[in-house]
Amino acid sequence: MTLQTPRFPGSNAERSRLWNRALVLRHVRTAGASGRAEIARASGLSTQAVSNIIADLTGEGLLAEIGRRQARRGLPVAQYAVAPSGGHALGVELRPDAARAVLSDLAGRALWSGRRALAHAGPDEVAGEINTLRDEALAGSGVCPDRLLGIGVVMPGPFGHTGLAAAATELPGWEQTDPAPFLESRLGCAVVIENDANAAAVAERLSGVAQGLEHYAFLYFGAGLGLGIVSDAGLLRGAFGNAGEIGHVRIDGRRLEEVASRVSLARRLSAAGHAAGTVEEIEAALDAPETGQWLDEAAAALGQAVVLLENLLDPQVVILGGALPDALIDGLISRIVLSPASLAARPDRTLPRLMRGAAGRMTATHGAAALVLDRLFTPRLDAA
Repeated sequence: MTLQTPRFPGSNAERSRLWNRALVLRHVRTAGASGRAEIARASGLSTQAVSNIIADLTGEGLLAEIGRRQARRGLPVAQYAVAPSGGHALGVELRPDAARAVLSDLAGRALWSGRRALAHAGPDEVAGEINTLRDEALAGSGVCPDRLLGIGVVMPGPFGHTGLAAAATELPGWEQTDPAPFLESRLGCAVVIENDANAAAVAERLSGVAQGLEHYAFLYFGAGLGLGIVSDAGLLRGAFGNAGEIGHVRIDGRRLEEVASRVSLARRLSAAGHAAGTVEEIEAALDAPETGQWLDEAAAALGQAVVLLENLLDPQVVILGGALPDALIDGLISRIVLSPASLAARPDRTLPRLMRGAAGRMTATHGAAALVLDRLFTPRLDAA
């Protein structure tokens, strides 16, 4: 169900070809405008092989020649860069009551975004809504359908049957369904599946405060509370894609997401007569006494959880982000009391132990699109 990134190419000719294409694309995306010889040195491929790959990629519209740079000797050297309009990715974030989507180009820029309410979040209903979102995205952006590389879909876990009690944050009806093949058969295109917290962690590394970090934990406020773990610059997924189900960890006898999640806050506000169905409505209730009570209780529980993460994972930083107003996340961080009995309480720290994510409320949605782009730019043996 989840994607793995192999480290070494094999002998299969098609796999080797795709591996080498990804090597070239990854270098150009990371380094910026590059010439053939520079790409060859960085990738370990021959200049002739790079020339052939560049010819294919420019023919497909994925790379573009953007000018020439004067070399020390000889003719000016052609420079190539990723062509943003050469391909697009649709990212969809599923929640029990809604689906959010964003259409991104190869540079990761959002060209369109949308949202649809979900009366039901079962497989058939979700497939139909994603198909509608795709049509709206292509029509709204003017992107040709043949330029859509695939659809990234993120959803709250856990995946499959587990020993955890069902929660209101889970999607009903998916226990017997493997999402990727099911959605691919219904949508007729490549689909990448990930849990929402992992996708958010990826997005934060691409465009948020985790840029340049290789070890961090991302506490993600979706409907419930999830955890994306990045170690050695890669996601820690676990055997079945369920690593990071921190919302089910018990703190003082209660599941953490019963105390510290958007659902728990919404329930408290609703019981007091406040509208709390959307992030905007929650933001409008920032000054309500119930919000302050939630902040105090959630911060106390999260303080214990953060120290647990620090001692288990030894991250550079723990990041809080997701579908909560920035002011609420800042309020949590200011109230969380971090114990000095932690691996993270180091005298040589250069980062705070807690940070608010910068990728915003749609971080998991953008992360969903990034998953598709990652398949294009990351060498993988299972791509053939």
